[in-house]
Amino acid sequence: MNRETSFMKSIGSLLLTAGLLALVGCASTPARVDHGPIKARTFHFFNADAKPAAWFADGRPDVHPRVQEAITKALAAKGLTKVASGGDVMVGYLIIVSDSVSTTAVDDYFGYDMAVSDLRDKSHKAYVTGNKNPTPYPAGTLLIDLVDAKSFKLLRRDHVSRPIMRQLPNDERLARLQESVDEALKGLIVTQ
Repeated sequence: MNRETSFMKSIGSLLLTAGLLALVGCASTPARVDHGPIKARTFHFFNADAKPAAWFADGRPDVHPRVQEAITKALAAKGLTKVASGGDVMVGYLIIVSDSVSTTAVDDYFGYDMAVSDLRDKSHKAYVTGNKNPTPYPAGTLLIDLVDAKSFKLLRRDHVSRPIMRQLPNDERLARLQESVDEALKGLIVTQ
């Protein structure tokens, strides 16, 4: 690893830690929720069919299947089976991308309009306003929710943030995505 790469990783770690602390520290929409073990056997993703794509949405159609595949794999390891609809829990996820200038959210499979704005604003403050580094440093946050499908109670919300590395080969990109999802869901306990 050369010095520049090591320096960028160190800067990235500091920025992500500061960003996470700022995201967790804001009170109105919690960045983390954990109501303990979740009793479920099945899950399904929020249905985004009725929502038109936002003007700033990620133009790559492959982003959602890849994220959903990683979440499905992580939840299967915890004993949850994916179904097309009617699962015990609904899974929503929000992708927030920030650099030193702007912050955008891809919320096609998230489901909470007001929470999206609040969470995007928290990320913007953490990465843009709080960022003292004058060079653009893109970072991404993946926030994952598990919601009771009958009561619509938010059972668990957690997130993970990483520097965005645009030049990675596809297999490394997929491995980083899986590692990120696994980290976000590592404390999840599922009972049946």
